[in-house]
Amino acid sequence: MVISVTQSAAAANVEIATAPRTRSRNAALDHARTLLTLVVILHHSVIPYTYFGHTDPTSFIGFDGIVLATDSFFMAMFFFLSGLFVWPGLAHKAPHIFFRDRLVRLGLPFAIAALTIIPLAYYAIELRANPETTFAAFWWKTITVGPWPSGPVWFLWVLLAFDLSACLAFQISPTLLDPLNRLSLRGHDKPLNFFYALIAVTAIVYIPLRLSFGPNVWFELGPFSVQINRVLLYAAYFYFGAGIGAANFERGVLGADGQLSQKGMGAWIVAMIVPYTLLWVLIAIKREVLGNEPTQPAWYEATYGLFFVMFSAATMFAILAYFLNNRRSEFSVLDRMQADAYGIFLVHYPVVLWIQYWLFDLNVPPIAKATFAFIGTTLISWGITWALRQVPGAKSVL
Repeated sequence: MVISVTQSAAAANVEIATAPRTRSRNAALDHARTLLTLVVILHHSVIPYTYFGHTDPTSFIGFDGIVLATDSFFMAMFFFLSGLFVWPGLAHKAPHIFFRDRLVRLGLPFAIAALTIIPLAYYAIELRANPETTFAAFWWKTITVGPWPSGPVWFLWVLLAFDLSACLAFQISPTLLDPLNRLSLRGHDKPLNFFYALIAVTAIVYIPLRLSFGPNVWFELGPFSVQINRVLLYAAYFYFGAGIGAANFERGVLGADGQLSQKGMGAWIVAMIVPYTLLWVLIAIKREVLGNEPTQPAWYEATYGLFFVMFSAATMFAILAYFLNNRRSEFSVLDRMQADAYGIFLVHYPVVLWIQYWLFDLNVPPIAKATFAFIGTTLISWGITWALRQVPGAKSVL
């Protein structure tokens, strides 16, 4: 149960800086992507101290609010950011060359992490239950008998699968995403058009799967796992991003002189707060009225799914609007971390789980534990990544 909760929390983890380098750096997108790296670490730093993933003796209700928010948007946004650069990459490289490069950038780290980083991370959880277990015994049981959770790196193989589908789609027709690109062009002056379309499509692909499979069921085959009800949601975000990047990027919804980059944040903040508040209302109804049963009525799951996709889209637009409005501002920490962000994502999971393991028996407030876990994980993961990137050839992967 601990493993499933922790892995489910990872559903909430990222493609950092793995976009094909076919266009000059976009400061706003870099800042957004790097910020999300920190959000991932924050998510994993607080999860043991929540109602959702209460694996520590202490808890703090405020962390439930953080987990509900982060789990509801950040993975979808990472797929969206990744999709932005796919069509330009395919336009500059033959599809088989493009996919070969993605295998190196995504497939190789996934294989290495699944065999090393992830078992090391979950060994901290195993020791809490079975202190006598050696790492060698745990590692062998993980890869031969299972379960073999993938933690946050499940994202890599799913993104690689989406990249493969994009290669096939591009070979069918390089203009296949033109309708989405035209929607992006209209979004230059009226971003609400793009926003409403994103909500409509993601609601259509997400809610039926949530009704069919429930909110927390995962597909698992060895280290290959993904939350079933979200897989089409993630694909939709990926292809909406790919549609923006297909052509006319600067004249689209994310253009430097577009309305999204010119207007204030007020409307997007309201668009976030309303569905987020309604999600909490539904959670209260589930706990106090519906008996907090694992299976809820169809009306409940459908309504929750609608508010979920509304909040996800609004939060992404709010973050993008903020960084597009402030693309010329100084974000010294985000700028300094940008080159290492992907590596930080890859190595942070065992760091945060082992810090939480060492903090488990300390009689200190959960806020102090989570703060220490967040700061410690960020700094240690950053240092490890910096060291790894000094190895010859490592920068081509990390």
